[in-house]
Amino acid sequence: MSDRLKALADAGVSIWLDDLSRERIETGNLAELVAERSVVGVTTNPSIFAAALADGERYDEQLRSLAADGADIDRVVFELTTTDVRNAADVLRETYDATGGVDGRVSIEVAPGLAHDTDATLASAKELAAAVDRPNAMIKIPATTEGAPAISDTLAEGISVNVTLIFGLERYQAVMEAYVSGLEKALENGHDLSTIHSVASFFVSRVDSEIDKRLEAAGADAELFGKAGVANARLAYQAFEKFFSGERWERLAAAGAHRQRPLWASTGVKNPDYRDTMYVTDLVVADTVNTMPEKTMDAFADHGEVEGDLVTTRYDDARAVLDAVAAAGVSYDDVIAQLEQEGVQKFVDSWDELLETVRNQLDAAKA
Repeated sequence: MSDRLKALADAGVSIWLDDLSRERIETGNLAELVAERSVVGVTTNPSIFAAALADGERYDEQLRSLAADGADIDRVVFELTTTDVRNAADVLRETYDATGGVDGRVSIEVAPGLAHDTDATLASAKELAAAVDRPNAMIKIPATTEGAPAISDTLAEGISVNVTLIFGLERYQAVMEAYVSGLEKALENGHDLSTIHSVASFFVSRVDSEIDKRLEAAGADAELFGKAGVANARLAYQAFEKFFSGERWERLAAAGAHRQRPLWASTGVKNPDYRDTMYVTDLVVADTVNTMPEKTMDAFADHGEVEGDLVTTRYDDARAVLDAVAAAGVSYDDVIAQLEQEGVQKFVDSWDELLETVRNQLDAAKA
């Protein structure tokens, strides 16, 4: 057991692995990470599946079977990915039971091309949940304008949701509102709210990458570089604390509802000049999730430090950072709008890559 990762977990941070492959499942690597690295969840996305399928011979048998059945590309991708998520959910089922459903979660995303189609997103979420057929599955839905009603409607069906691609504070407010509205609908529909969970995936490093680029172009003080991502996330946690209080929330909590935990995503450091564990150490606070690529997890296990709650004690500093960024001539709203647009497009591109990989493998299986 890694003492440093255990200390992180003891501080109230749920450690989720931002990766999945059939090899991880079948070799016992995922179970080993659960046992030795305090891993209590898994997140996936189109990029992760594209990489897994491109390199994985372990998919060949299922591919040949699907090819023999005449399955088209979309059906093959659906079957391959839901199989992996189902099996990973089984690995994490003990964690799910031990935490009362808080952790032990495995997330799978609706097709990125649906990000701006509310009805299609809901239909896809229901189909994915039915196919995986595990209580510890979470369906990932992007936090686009059109995604908000789909988030509410999916929750209203009693399906747990991981809301992804959140970059800005205004969008985060809309995500929390969508969550509570969904719970209210779920309650009206007769669902047990204690069985419904959600996380809000707030992206961190990409904010720094874009803002740093603009600060450099503006000739800003180097002291500001690498500060905005963490500041933005800290202010998101402040919004989380404020939102999940008051009469409206207390009514839902009395019916068994759980707060929608913030999940720190994009926590691999992209600038080699920065500390490789900064998006973990600097965002330690209770009731959060940090989903990490294995490289970041390994770095924290080796030399990461838990220095206490560095979020709720730094709200004023966080606001001052964003004010200084604005004073340097960088538009926060423009940055967030660009990141949202690019975030969806990157996943669409990865999905296209995934489809192309499977198309080639399917052709080979039919040959």
